[in-house]
Amino acid sequence: MKLLKVVGLSFIFCLFCLQGFAQKSYLDDADKALMQEEKYFEAIELYKKAYVKEPARDVKAQIIFRIAEAYRLSDQPQQAEVWYDKSVIAQYADPIAKLRLGDMKMMNGNYDEALVAYQKFVAEVPTDFRGKKGIEAAEKAQSWADNPEAIVVEPAILLNSEFYDYNPTFSDRKNMEMIFTSTREGSTGSNTSEVTGDNFSDLYISKRDKKGKWSEPVLVEGEGVNTEDSEGGAVVNSRRNTMYFTRCRVEKNGYMGCQIFSAKRQGVKFAKPEPIVIASDSFVVGHPALSPDDKMIVFASDMIGGQGGKDLWYVKEESRGDWSNPINLGPEINTAGDEMFPHIKPNGMLYFASNGHVGMGGLDIFSAENVGDAQWSKVKNMKAPINSSANDFGITFDGNKNKGFFASSREGGRGRDDLWQFSEPPVLFVLQGLVRDLESGQPLVAANVKLIGTDGTNAEAQTAADGTFEFAENGDAYYINQNTSYQLTVSKPNYLKAKGKETTVNVNTSKIFAHLYELQPITEKAIKLPEIVYPFNKADITAEAADSLEFLYNILVDNPQLVIELRANTDSRGGDDYNLILSQKRADSAVGYLVRRGIDPARMVPRGYGETNLLISDDEIAKLASEEEREAAHQANRRTEFSILGDDFVPVSEPIEENENETDPMNGEDAVPEEDDTDGEQ
Repeated sequence: MKLLKVVGLSFIFCLFCLQGFAQKSYLDDADKALMQEEKYFEAIELYKKAYVKEPARDVKAQIIFRIAEAYRLSDQPQQAEVWYDKSVIAQYADPIAKLRLGDMKMMNGNYDEALVAYQKFVAEVPTDFRGKKGIEAAEKAQSWADNPEAIVVEPAILLNSEFYDYNPTFSDRKNMEMIFTSTREGSTGSNTSEVTGDNFSDLYISKRDKKGKWSEPVLVEGEGVNTEDSEGGAVVNSRRNTMYFTRCRVEKNGYMGCQIFSAKRQGVKFAKPEPIVIASDSFVVGHPALSPDDKMIVFASDMIGGQGGKDLWYVKEESRGDWSNPINLGPEINTAGDEMFPHIKPNGMLYFASNGHVGMGGLDIFSAENVGDAQWSKVKNMKAPINSSANDFGITFDGNKNKGFFASSREGGRGRDDLWQFSEPPVLFVLQGLVRDLESGQPLVAANVKLIGTDGTNAEAQTAADGTFEFAENGDAYYINQNTSYQLTVSKPNYLKAKGKETTVNVNTSKIFAHLYELQPITEKAIKLPEIVYPFNKADITAEAADSLEFLYNILVDNPQLVIELRANTDSRGGDDYNLILSQKRADSAVGYLVRRGIDPARMVPRGYGETNLLISDDEIAKLASEEEREAAHQANRRTEFSILGDDFVPVSEPIEENENETDPMNGEDAVPEEDDTDGEQ
């Protein structure tokens, strides 16, 4: 019995030993997969097995946190947020869990919740700058998301796959060919990455036709360009005859560092790549970008001497094929986080991705101004919609234009990372209008609107039942174009024509132009002109009177078929004969002005009505309360108007040319005798 008991106890003890060894093995293997080999998917499964076996609460909390870390590092922010939240609930001792929780909430677009998580982190670790930066980022990100920049961003559907597609670069002189990185099916290597869960990445190429349609991407051709390792992060020099790209060696125990290679173009293929030695194989060196003169490579690396994480560095070509020692771009560009995926525009501007500067979540794209040789400053976040709560990186521009491509893990694509194209929105113009009856205010249906532009545009439109018209899309183009001036003519039978002008010269943003046209109906009723003010007791056409007559002049020019009677009226004050003579002289004077402006005299009949055509009678005026009201009533009677006698005029001779030197017989030479001055002054 005793022996059996001892044997039994020994068996139980050994069983616990085996369980302990198994638990330790799971946890140790998981830590190794996460921290040394970057096998995140394997690490997640091992940690979950270790969690089931682990009795200690503090170790369980630690395992939960590391599961969250593995989800974060494998680009699964939604799952990472869930597990960081669990680690906080499990009272994981390190406050970093709250910081990471805020980071994941940022990446998932939950800016309000991220702000709370950062505030909790700051409350525990007030001296850690990352918490305060997180608070600033959460506040700014919400504002940027609510007020996006005027940029159009769309997925590059024909280039994307269900896998990782990123790091685009133009590879020909006309920017009609693109090389990018992808883990899609058909890669050169036959193994699956334990980091991404996909194939190892390769370089792919696509070409677009004149209509902008991209061809089916295919592997870049060339001996040893794509291998069983991971290739990506390419850039092509300005002459488009040499490609620089990244290669990361992958072995069973994980990544073994990354290196930059160069390959000469040979027709449609590339020659065997040659390594550019910058640092030892144990470091990550990749994502090359070239200066406009191709004499400098800016790249990302985790080599010693940086600001933290991955930094941007540069080397310069000292002689053919020999490069200088690497130099860090410094703390204004680099942070304690990661700076990667640099791109240099032909104008020298630097663009890069960072999770260390204030951003919207994950990696954001930033710009920096070139302020000297290999020096950049004034870092700016490119904001939404270029940036989002997801990872946004790897931007490339179509020359110096504000359009191009970048990569993003945001929703709306096909895969995990996708290529997105961006451009400034086209400057579009629309001309809209309303046509209505001047007297009734009712909309006019079927009025004709003619549009003539200085660019040769000649178009017509009809008003709808509500009196509206619009010049907008014209097939694949628009009626209203940039740097163009337009004349509009609005007409309808039994109405006077109306004209208008519009211009887009020096208008650099999209705009809707709106016009209101009120057409005067042709009736027997007299049409009042703007007030024409004459000198006291005279019929002279003053500058002010000429301005008023421009209204009638434009009507006669726009409606060349009209014959009118120009009617001058006085008030009731003064003698009848006096008022009749004065009004006739003023009517003659107005017609004379219009004749000098080029209007055929056969189209105008001047007639003075004196005080025979009052609008307001003397009895009505006498009943008004104040002198101001009575004087205004007299002024209303002192009016000039016209009525339409016909609309079938046909010119029989050339229009009379205006002669500015001609003496007007009505200007001061035939004034009304001063002793008869009781007429109302106009």
